[in-house]
Amino acid sequence: MQRATASFEVVSWEQNAYDEPEEGPALGRVTIKKVFAGHLEGESTAELLTCGEQGYVANERITGRLDGRAGTFVVQHGGVRGGRDAPATFGNIIPQSGTGELEGLLGRVEYRHGESGASITIDFEFDLEPA
Repeated sequence: MQRATASFEVVSWEQNAYDEPEEGPALGRVTIKKVFAGHLEGESTAELLTCGEQGYVANERITGRLDGRAGTFVVQHGGVRGGRDAPATFGNIIPQSGTGELEGLLGRVEYRHGESGASITIDFEFDLEPA
């Protein structure tokens, strides 16, 4: 496995509720666009399904260069917070979603938001087996 890190900036956030009950959290859709700098240089578009501020799932297509290789790939990620348990998150590169020089890309992804800004860590490898 190799590791790549990058900072990112959210450059667009479009949110719409699709279910707003009288009680309980609203369900929504959010389209986000990001720009990455670091071992990952490029941009992305993500579509999120949200449950208030307590949970989300997303598909995000990233276009750019990962460790010098050009192409695209899709990350599926999500998270839940609140309740008794610590926040739980996941992030995976969708197998067979890589294109160009990123064909065969596999791995896990972690997003972080903190005082120093937003970042992504990608632990990745390439599948040598033909699709």
